Amino acid sequence: MRALLKMTLSGVAEVVGECADGADALAAYIRLQPDWVLMDVEMKNVDGITATRQITNANPQARVLMVTDYNDGELRQAAHEAGAFWYIVKENLIDILEILPKE
Repeated sequence: MRALLKMTLSGVAEVVGECADGADALAAYIRLQPDWVLMDVEMKNVDGITATRQITNANPQARVLMVTDYNDGELRQAAHEAGAFWYIVKENLIDILEILPKE
């Protein structure tokens, strides 16, 4: 999935960092200071909702876009409450290009 995201973002992003583990997401965010974070709900050790909360608590201006397999109202609400800017289901992955600004 990360390879597909990189390919999808090739015309939009100059640098794409990645983490397989939600526990690494905050450290990567602090190190890279990205314009956007694409976060999966389901991640090893620390889930994406918790990692999103950690990132947005550290930087309330962080823009996190949740990318997930789950089209679930409760998860959407949890992502929003954690500070996610947007929630997108992986089957609609191409919609990311409409959400992210072209810079």
